[in-house]
Amino acid sequence: MHDVGWKVGGKQGEGIDSTGEIYAIALHRMGYYVFTYRHFMSLIKGGHTNYKIRVADEVVRHHGDLVHVLIAFDQTTIDENWRQLAPGAVVIYDGATFQAHLPDGLQAHLCDVPLTGIAKEAGGAIMKNMVSIGVTAAVHGIDPTAFLPVIQDKFGKKGEAVVQANLEAVRQGYAYYRSHYDVSIPMPPLPQQRSSDHLFISGNQATGFGALDGGCRMLAAYPITPATEIMYWLIEHLPKQGGVVLQAEDEIAAVNMAIGANYAGVPAMTSTSGPGFSLMMEALGLAGMSETPLVIVDVQRSGPSTGLPTKTEQSDLNEALYGTHGEIPRVVLTPRTVEECYRFTADAFALAERYQVPVIVLSDLYMGMSAQSIDRLPREEVTRDRGRRMSDEDLQALAPGAYVRYDDSSPTGISPRSIPGQRNGRYVALGNEHNGIGLEVEEQYIRVAQANKRRRKLAHFAHQSGVSVDGVKDAPFALIGFGSTHGVLEEARAALARQGLTIKHIHLSRVAPFPAEDMMAALAGVERALVVELNQTGQLADLIRKEVGFHDVLSNCLKYDGDPIELREILARAEQVFPTGVLQ
Repeated sequence: MHDVGWKVGGKQGEGIDSTGEIYAIALHRMGYYVFTYRHFMSLIKGGHTNYKIRVADEVVRHHGDLVHVLIAFDQTTIDENWRQLAPGAVVIYDGATFQAHLPDGLQAHLCDVPLTGIAKEAGGAIMKNMVSIGVTAAVHGIDPTAFLPVIQDKFGKKGEAVVQANLEAVRQGYAYYRSHYDVSIPMPPLPQQRSSDHLFISGNQATGFGALDGGCRMLAAYPITPATEIMYWLIEHLPKQGGVVLQAEDEIAAVNMAIGANYAGVPAMTSTSGPGFSLMMEALGLAGMSETPLVIVDVQRSGPSTGLPTKTEQSDLNEALYGTHGEIPRVVLTPRTVEECYRFTADAFALAERYQVPVIVLSDLYMGMSAQSIDRLPREEVTRDRGRRMSDEDLQALAPGAYVRYDDSSPTGISPRSIPGQRNGRYVALGNEHNGIGLEVEEQYIRVAQANKRRRKLAHFAHQSGVSVDGVKDAPFALIGFGSTHGVLEEARAALARQGLTIKHIHLSRVAPFPAEDMMAALAGVERALVVELNQTGQLADLIRKEVGFHDVLSNCLKYDGDPIELREILARAEQVFPTGVLQ
């Protein structure tokens, strides 16, 4: 096997996340590559939750369709997840708690293990999660002592007795399974080589790291799932670099604090999700009109309104592209990987200051909250750019009142800005239309000149291309996506290629300014394309039609039930879209 799926499930409040996290970190430290996904409800206790881990011998970008080992703390876990069980899967349950049953004909092994009873013998019923890890180790043939370093990290502050009790729970779970069952599921081979800089990191953590390396020195935010982890990460690390994190009273205050800090010369950002992003729309226009740099990270979740707070979606695309009244230039980046969450957030600060526009980094719950193994973060690729600034010397050479902040004669539309406190650098940064020195005006010719100035700023936008193409470059068939679907679409492309389809995978990592020329080149010669996205209306497909055409070529593959899309769902839709008889 090259990858194995493991899942633990039960009621929220039963320690499901901590169980999965301990197992995932242990596997990562052993040398495996892991990808984790948390399914949880917006409740503190009660309701079904599960933690999925995909273990592989190479980097994986998707949580995988199959489960080979399922730890079920209740029957609901089986009912909710049996469709993902691989043939011959092992289902572990505690018969003293409930009598498990599977659908008729399902090829899986039900293994009754007294998880709670063993835990009590080891020191307390609360350790049934550690017993389940020991059982899993027995199924996979992993030495139970391999979990000791993680147990020490997790429980070391509680004393050596607690550490040893948890390790004993692992050992007893391992021993019980080995003495009662002989079904085993081999692990993938350990990677032969692995970077010494390998990390176990989520998209949200990488986003915080990117902000730090990109020069951010203030985060103003209001807690909101699934973006709050960014705040938590920066609370821990930003003060060490002289920065601050401010929890605002709401998202409107947060974004205005970030605008104010950027106006004062301090690189600042705000992080949020859909409902909070909606509250920021007027301030987004203020940043655009006043030409103040601003970075907003939107970790999307299911909407509208409060929607499904703990489920993933890609339905904020139109809001990121067109949100706020009136028209302002903006940059919208859509990272495809954890590494790009890091890189694009760092780049966002340079782009915001270089072009003096809002930059939106559009992530989502699936990317943000899925921790995974990667080889390294591309820290050497990050460069800081504070944009066009007036120096003290240049300002002092001017007569008082001669500084023109919004000089519309600039061919690029980008005019140098001053920072409060610089002599002769005073100007008014207001949300009304204004002349060159920032005074409110309503003359038509000034309005047109200033609007044109702002529009010119992105006419020669320079970042990476925004479009990647994998597979056969001149293939007649294509899969298309943006953001976090990159990993599963790469697996779908490979699966379809194995079935004989000549296909390529086109993925957007920037949607504004739209990379029209690159997209036209990528779609040249394509006869049929399947656009895969997590929303109801096909926002990306509509954007492509608007920008480059290809109306008759594009078909939709949409999912909006809150769960990330699975490989088999894409393949099932591909059978309907691509030529009959090619796919088996």
